[in-house]
Amino acid sequence: MRLDVVTIFPEYLEPLNVSLVGKARARGQLDVRVHDLRAWTHDRHHTVDDTPYGGGPGMVMKPGPWGEALDAVLASGTHDLPEARPALVVPTPSGRPFTQGLAVELAGRPWLVFAPARYEGIDRRVIEEYAERLTVYEVSIGDYVLAGGEAAVLVITEAVARLLPGVLGNAESHRDDSFAPGAMADLLEGPVYTKPPEWRSRAVPEVLLSGHHGRIARWRRDEALRRTGRNRPDLVERCDPGALDAHDRAVLEELGWRRLADGRFGRPPDDVEE
Repeated sequence: MRLDVVTIFPEYLEPLNVSLVGKARARGQLDVRVHDLRAWTHDRHHTVDDTPYGGGPGMVMKPGPWGEALDAVLASGTHDLPEARPALVVPTPSGRPFTQGLAVELAGRPWLVFAPARYEGIDRRVIEEYAERLTVYEVSIGDYVLAGGEAAVLVITEAVARLLPGVLGNAESHRDDSFAPGAMADLLEGPVYTKPPEWRSRAVPEVLLSGHHGRIARWRRDEALRRTGRNRPDLVERCDPGALDAHDRAVLEELGWRRLADGRFGRPPDDVEE
């Protein structure tokens, strides 16, 4: 997979040289290229922003440097075949939520180009221009505002890179992640333990030492249900009733969840927000 990042702070992307992403780059599984947007400016101050039309606070990133930069990046690769066409990823608080499902979708693309903004964002005409040529993903990593999109690039890149074949040492490692597709979909991952079996008078749950795979699997799912109900009740509320077995339903009822007429579960009365 090829990743290009156009930014006014190339040094912010240094973490892409370490950990799993750095190792994937060293092995040639990821081709990461970071570009300085200011290289496509033509004034002595390397200006990339200007005041917004219509007034208002802050500054807006100019379309000129972005257009030249993106054209140069796109021209540097071979994208005459449909499967080699890049996708443009624009981190923005106003984008669609970044989820594990979207990470899986992006991991299936051969080439991603990131356009992290600063200030009040990028002139909208840039997004409209490239949406006519490429698939554009406007993506939000959460309901908050950062000083710039580079941190979001790091988040998205790590989430995507670990899904690529051969990046994780154990290919099964991401199968039971929180939000991973499959039997544990829509449930947070439960607690995990390692050696020693006792630490500061705290013992590992006995079932994990039993060697009984069926009981262990059931315990993990029960703990996932408990954690999800406690930390993300919204996921329980929208859970497909068909994905829950009788034991799942019993656990939720034990925790105080109410079975609704359509088979779904509603929060305990004391937990419902005013």
